Parts: sequence; C-alpha cells; structure tokens
Amino acid sequence: MRRFGRSEFVDLGNPDFVKYAESFRGERISGGAADELIPILKQAIADNTVVVIDCPGNYSENIKLTQQLSKMVCPV
Repeated sequence: MRRFGRSEFVDLGNPDFVKYAESFRGERISGGAADELIPILKQAIADNTVVVIDCPGNYSENIKLTQQLSKMVCPV
C-alpha cells in the first residue's frame, strides 16, 4: 500500500467470527474498547472452553507505524 498506493493482491476481509468460534465448538466474545479487554479475558479463562475474542482495530494506524519504523531502521 505504501509503495504503490494500492493493496498487493490480498484483500483480508473479516471472517464470520461466530461461525469461526462454532467450528471449534467454542464461543465468541466481542469487545469494543480497551478497558473491556481485562473482563473479557477473565470471562474467557473462566469459561474453560475455546473462545474467540473479537476486538476491532484501526488498521490505518499500521501505515503510520510502518512509516515511523522505516525511518528508524532504514532512513532512505
């Protein structure tokens, strides 16, 4: 994306997390904010089963981070 301004032939969409969890005979837990993560993890551990934790992320931050890291590692 950074080099050519478009994706490199890979489009990673979101899977159906409910179906994904069910395929492992588990459950899915959704979170929305960072402060919800600790209670979700405690619940997942207490449930003692396979748990898929669905945490949304802002992927636009990845490009910013990559730009910062590339300046630190390879200042071209």
